[in-house]
Amino acid sequence: MPSGPSGPVEPPEGAQPFPYDLAVIGAGPAGLAAAVTAADLGLRCALLDGGGQTGGQYYRHPAPGLRAARPDRLHHGWSVYADLAGRLAAHERTGQVRFLGGHQVWALERTGDGLAAHVTLGPEAGDRTTVRAAAVLLATGAYERQLPFPGWTLPGVVTAGGAQAMLKAGLVLPGRRIVVAGSGPLLLAAASSLVTAGAEVPAVVEAGDYLGYARRPGVLAAVPAKLVEGAGHGGALLRHRVRLRPRSAVVEAHGTDRVTAVTVVRLDADWRPVPGTGRRIACDALAVGHGLLPQIELATELGADTVTGPDGAVALRVDARLRTSVPGLWSAGETNGVGGADLAVAEGALAAHAVAGRTPEPALLRRRARRRAFAALMAAAHRPGPGWTDWLRPDTDVCRCEEVPVAAIREAVDELGAGDPRTVKLLTRAGMGWCQGRMCGPAVACLSGAGGACGHGGAGPDRRPFACPVPLSQLAAGD
Repeated sequence: MPSGPSGPVEPPEGAQPFPYDLAVIGAGPAGLAAAVTAADLGLRCALLDGGGQTGGQYYRHPAPGLRAARPDRLHHGWSVYADLAGRLAAHERTGQVRFLGGHQVWALERTGDGLAAHVTLGPEAGDRTTVRAAAVLLATGAYERQLPFPGWTLPGVVTAGGAQAMLKAGLVLPGRRIVVAGSGPLLLAAASSLVTAGAEVPAVVEAGDYLGYARRPGVLAAVPAKLVEGAGHGGALLRHRVRLRPRSAVVEAHGTDRVTAVTVVRLDADWRPVPGTGRRIACDALAVGHGLLPQIELATELGADTVTGPDGAVALRVDARLRTSVPGLWSAGETNGVGGADLAVAEGALAAHAVAGRTPEPALLRRRARRRAFAALMAAAHRPGPGWTDWLRPDTDVCRCEEVPVAAIREAVDELGAGDPRTVKLLTRAGMGWCQGRMCGPAVACLSGAGGACGHGGAGPDRRPFACPVPLSQLAAGD
């Protein structure tokens, strides 16, 4: 039986055992590793994911109809995924694990000594179900942090991860001449993938300068695989003569029906534009992102404790066994703070051992510790500076869904007294659109004065009863 905060979780006396010992939400690196490791240890597992295939965002597959002959060439570390997928298939044949693709979890609920995951399967009233388990492991990953600027709503402007998704899933490029901009190691990976696929990348525009990594050389030395990975991306950019522009940012995208150029400026230490340094670069696409934010809505709605990381991002607080503050709920990977696929796989395996009440190998604990230390170093090195708001103009849209400009948010703060993101949302509708604040949340937090590092704000994450849109007909058809 899986273990709880005080020992093994047992069903109530006289009750039927839970259908699953463990439900894993998210089939990316962390979720896959957790499910197959838990099955190895004898637990009955359900692996849920909103997509139809395993792999998550990191190991995104080309669409089956494209008949890609070598999907491994689009990924770093594909052999790790292939091993996990093979182990999952073996456990599926024995019935130890059941992969439930197309299952989008919109809420978790405590039910006695277990947890219930409420799921939407589609748009119809009957497209809902509930998966019950003695324990749940959250492995929902992360989404990209976006900082707005004039022109960021133009066609051809995509996120850095979105550009990679287009390439991995659709075998297409967002353009032929693509500027890659923002901050964080995802930029190098995205640029490397794009030039290898045939795109022209005139510049990688990095708001930081990578010098932050040099402050802790011991942490870098402990993760040689990360150095090799970074050298590989750097080598690809050198071969294709891609110019790296550190301490710079795209502060405006130009065009009418589509982006045709961007303005790049130098930044000071606080990310404020340096006057007189602007330069226009012609392009037909811009891939931009400023790191990743943990996707933790399912846990925070249950009241799980959180912690703010070195880059201002809010993650789940977990103990040494990766248990959250909610009994029966574990967390692995990016939900504990963004650190990459290697860390996610290690934490998925560790969490599975904890749920099963088993002691992991010391090597696995050391592997996790080294990669978690690197994750903290990486977050600190790419922490957004407070001066980025100087890029904005009064008419720049911050909330794309509801078309809320900077001027409306500043009016809510300066004239109407809003001092936190929630009050700004109530006064302006910023964050009430389809994406539910995923795109504009960090910027609204900064502009409201609640989060200078542009995470989820100093007041903590906004709790929501639904982690994704749910048809009203499904809510009406519930118990």
